[in-house]
Amino acid sequence: MQSGRFGAAVPYPFPASVPGVARTPATRIERLQAPAQRPQDGRGAHPLGRAAPPATSELPDAGWKCQSPVATWKPMLSGRNTYLILKAVITFAKKSIKRKKRNFHSETKDSLLISEEAASSSGGSASTSLEVNSEDFTTDDKISGAPRSAVLQSCTLTSGLLLAGGILLRQAAHLASLNGWSIADPTDVSFNFEAWHLELVAGLVIVISSSRYILLQTWSDFRASSEASNRQILTSLEPPDYIVIACLPGISEELLFRGALMPILGLNWISALLVGTIFGVLHLGNGRKYSFAIWATFVGFSYGIGTIASSSVIVPMASHAINNIIGGLLWRFTKNSQK
Repeated sequence: MQSGRFGAAVPYPFPASVPGVARTPATRIERLQAPAQRPQDGRGAHPLGRAAPPATSELPDAGWKCQSPVATWKPMLSGRNTYLILKAVITFAKKSIKRKKRNFHSETKDSLLISEEAASSSGGSASTSLEVNSEDFTTDDKISGAPRSAVLQSCTLTSGLLLAGGILLRQAAHLASLNGWSIADPTDVSFNFEAWHLELVAGLVIVISSSRYILLQTWSDFRASSEASNRQILTSLEPPDYIVIACLPGISEELLFRGALMPILGLNWISALLVGTIFGVLHLGNGRKYSFAIWATFVGFSYGIGTIASSSVIVPMASHAINNIIGGLLWRFTKNSQK
């Protein structure tokens, strides 16, 4: 401990020969406890509300000097600083985008030069080689179908969702009908199956399968759509898989469309045609064009008429599954015979 000029003990063990490094604790305490007051010389108040510290010249010349650092605070992000930061970020982003575009164009030019050199060395033109490559890619894309596991997984998931939607829709409409709502009860289409329903199922299978065969022979657009769909789905499957692919959609789709949606709209040919149209439109995509949608609409309408005639959802389910199996096996047999 050392004694300062004002008689207070100084807890700082600094030598007296070093100027400006020690403080007088008593003086600092007095300064902290003193109320804030405005200096007489007209200067502004201290930023922290305290009196401004005395100038260095006012301190004693000898002994311990008491200096207090002036605390200052400046906002880190003022309006101008924020604007400058945003401007720098936007400029950097623009430069990065321009750099990427430049690199992409240079790589494209390099690839075109390589293709031109390869074409000239082979005696052809670059456009010819590009056309051949695109044709090969399209051919490979058409020939290669989806993997077996992906097809089975997608079929199972989609069929499960359709089945759950059909069950929920039937139950909701049934409860609404019981509570007095003006809505038809879909349970009027039951799961009963009688012996004469076999004749109806056989008739539907004959009509649909024979009309499909006729369209394949006479309508080129429908033939291309059907071929694209079959290649994508059936190429990687084994013969036992055809039962799964045929039965799961047949059961789930018929429960939703003919077992739930059509009874709600009414058991008549208008609702059968309307639901059949919805059924056909949903079959667009994956290489299937409007010709296939028209065909699917006719099939859905036929299943609707079978449902109205039998008042049973089992009839369209069985017809749908059998037609799927027949179509898949005929396509596979035709492809094997061509090979």
